[in-house]
Amino acid sequence: MNVQLNSVSATRKTLVVALEPAEVDTEHQAVIVEYTRQARLPGFRPGHAPAAMIAKRFAKDIAEEFKQKVIARAYRGGLEQHKLEVLNVVDVKEGEIAPGTAATVTVTLDVRPEFTLPDYVGLATSVEPTDISEAEVEGVVQALRADKADFAAVDRPAAKGDYVKLAYEGTFEGKPVAELAPDKQLYGKVPQTWEEVEGTQEGHLPGLGAQLSGVKSGDKKTIQIAFPADFAAIPALAGKSASYALEIQEVRERVLPPVDAEFFKAHQVADLAGLKEQITRNLKIQKEYRNQAAQRRQVTEAIAAKADFPVPESMVDAETQGVLRNFIEENMRRGVPAEQFEKDKKGLFASARESAQKRVKLQLILARIAETEKIEVTDRDLDNFIHREAIRANQRPEKLAKELGRERSRLRAAQESILFDKAVDFLVSKAKMSVAPAKAT
Repeated sequence: MNVQLNSVSATRKTLVVALEPAEVDTEHQAVIVEYTRQARLPGFRPGHAPAAMIAKRFAKDIAEEFKQKVIARAYRGGLEQHKLEVLNVVDVKEGEIAPGTAATVTVTLDVRPEFTLPDYVGLATSVEPTDISEAEVEGVVQALRADKADFAAVDRPAAKGDYVKLAYEGTFEGKPVAELAPDKQLYGKVPQTWEEVEGTQEGHLPGLGAQLSGVKSGDKKTIQIAFPADFAAIPALAGKSASYALEIQEVRERVLPPVDAEFFKAHQVADLAGLKEQITRNLKIQKEYRNQAAQRRQVTEAIAAKADFPVPESMVDAETQGVLRNFIEENMRRGVPAEQFEKDKKGLFASARESAQKRVKLQLILARIAETEKIEVTDRDLDNFIHREAIRANQRPEKLAKELGRERSRLRAAQESILFDKAVDFLVSKAKMSVAPAKAT
């Protein structure tokens, strides 16, 4: 066997493996022997049929298995001579493979890049204070009351926090907005809807609530709605303004429930002190969670910035497809039309590829850190992962475990995900943490 290693790039190599006729014959004979031992032919006991008859009867199957065995031998031999850390087999090309003749197999591989692992202990991180102010607690109390509020009709101009029932119809460049997108009538013509006056949660028309202060039941007015440049629901309106005729049907004010025994019971506490204690505890948990997420982001950004090396193209290609798939699925759930993706295809691909390159680079660094620190994935880690994923997917853990057992690629992906998470946890545990000054309220 003769093996030649060629370098296409820092992360892509080709192994050109030449096998002698005797090596090729060895693999062919091994296939014939195996078929002779297992094949069943009428009139012969298993393992006793003539080899020539077996070779003729199963010629197609034998030829395919013979080819695969020769390729596998070439691949193994190439790796034995050149100790490569293979990440992906990109391509396999073989010339003629036949008994009694030499064979040449060319295998294109993406290999793990060589790089110096940056310093990763003592990375600087900054977190927010986790102290809870009385104002924050009071804000949650009022939000809980708002969730249970009633709305009473009033005969006065609408004020901030009120809800207005209204009808609207839009026109753009002299044509009804409804004609621009017949399947999205919520942006064109609506006979009845509710909108909060100057509310933080906007409805379908951006900025509508901010223009309702002072209106009264029975009023009619025309307003301008400016759509953002990235407005995807109706692309013709992106970055443009449309005219909307409003008819005010009713104004209702928010009536908050009293903070009494019934209110406390609904939140499973005995009194106001108990409610505030519960809110304080939950707010602290939320802040600690945000700090943890911030630290994880900061340490990964820090180590990625410290290392500069080429990443394997096959890994970037696969990651790019995953990024694109997740982006499209998320935006389709938000109602973005499929034709919009086609229109922005070039930009989306470029953005996804840039993100994929960063992810692959980080994964390679985390894998090296895990190897250096002897971080491993345990059975308990995998069990916890399966339990979390099953809950997220509303699936039984046993079913998911069986699926992972059958699909080895999914299992490997799960194990890699766990390993990377544990490596990031390790970085956070070794990081230097400073607490940012409390923001003025």
